[in-house]
Amino acid sequence: MSLLARAAALDAADPLAQFRDRFLPAPSVIAYLDGNSLGRPLAATARLMDDFVRGQWGDRLIRGWTDGWLEWPLTLGDRLGAVALGAAAGQTVVADSTTVLLYKLARAAVDARPGRRKVVLDTDNFPTDRYVLEGIAAERDLTLVWITTDPAGGITGEQVREVVDEDTALVLFSHVAYRSGWLADVPEINRIAHEAGALTMWDLCHSVGSVPVRLDDWGVDLAVGCSYKYLNGGPGAPAFAYLRRSLQDSLRQPIQGWMGHRASFEMGPGYEAATGIRALLSGTPPILAMVPLHANLDLLAEAGIEAVRAKSLLLTDFVLELADEWLAPLGVEVVSPRSAGRRGGHVTLRRPGFERLLEPLWDSGVIPDYRRPDGLRIGPAPLSTSFTEVHQGLSVVRDLAEKIQ
Repeated sequence: MSLLARAAALDAADPLAQFRDRFLPAPSVIAYLDGNSLGRPLAATARLMDDFVRGQWGDRLIRGWTDGWLEWPLTLGDRLGAVALGAAAGQTVVADSTTVLLYKLARAAVDARPGRRKVVLDTDNFPTDRYVLEGIAAERDLTLVWITTDPAGGITGEQVREVVDEDTALVLFSHVAYRSGWLADVPEINRIAHEAGALTMWDLCHSVGSVPVRLDDWGVDLAVGCSYKYLNGGPGAPAFAYLRRSLQDSLRQPIQGWMGHRASFEMGPGYEAATGIRALLSGTPPILAMVPLHANLDLLAEAGIEAVRAKSLLLTDFVLELADEWLAPLGVEVVSPRSAGRRGGHVTLRRPGFERLLEPLWDSGVIPDYRRPDGLRIGPAPLSTSFTEVHQGLSVVRDLAEKIQ
């Protein structure tokens, strides 16, 4: 069977094929392979946005706050927790950006472990995670303990065991590494950190909506993630934060705003934190930016995260097959895990000079993205990407790689 025929057979057998038609068409694109960076918009999202502007905002105006907007950070958080995070109600909130929520939770975590001076992180984590912790370490006079991770791999339990001790306040890693797609063993790393008395925090940006997450079962303390990748929330869509219920009375986030007050509209002197997950709020919620999440969570709930993961693995297996057949002879190296148990939702291909490939690929209607050093990330989103689309996109990569040495 030819690779094209194989792609067609996989599409014919795909139980999620019907969902591709739910997304708005992109006439200039022949292969969108960047779902791990920015998801495609749903047709339902366009309708919801129009209805919201004309109806809830346009007609109800300020009355919309008492119609339910004030509760959206919590109700959407609970829905996200149930559909994608394995989190019981009352532990997830939608608000702010990933960076801001990282700061809130990490500062609260280190302050909740007074006397402990170390924070453990890895050298290849996403820049915002590293930058935020560098700033907190400077503020609180903490020591950062860096674990060197291979850009083609990711963090392991053995590495964590070597550095955590009774002086460790917090460990922070990504569930899926942004560069390689390495899928970390969250329960094992949590167990190791907890044995030392440290809190654990996870960045879920590259896993939520693609890889099953079970925050409650895994014993996660804190987590953050964005909603514009596999959740298709749109550019700059709000992030989410998870705070385990048993920690909500003892952790205090540092950005004290009126929405996190126990009685926001009393507007009195002095700050008194709200109880529960609401205390993670600070300013006015980004209501307009939350609208797409309603449609996207409906879609994910209908498809089911386990089915999404099953197709994701088939898609990335097919990427590996095409890379081995077409690109390896051209000097292209796969720098992502080949084992399904350790691979997230994307595959990174590497060859010196690959940065020169991105612009002609985009001009050709094939949209991956590029990460230094020399990495082309292929991130097919299971609900919007076909196997034939992956075949078409990788064939253009092959043709351009032959020309651009």
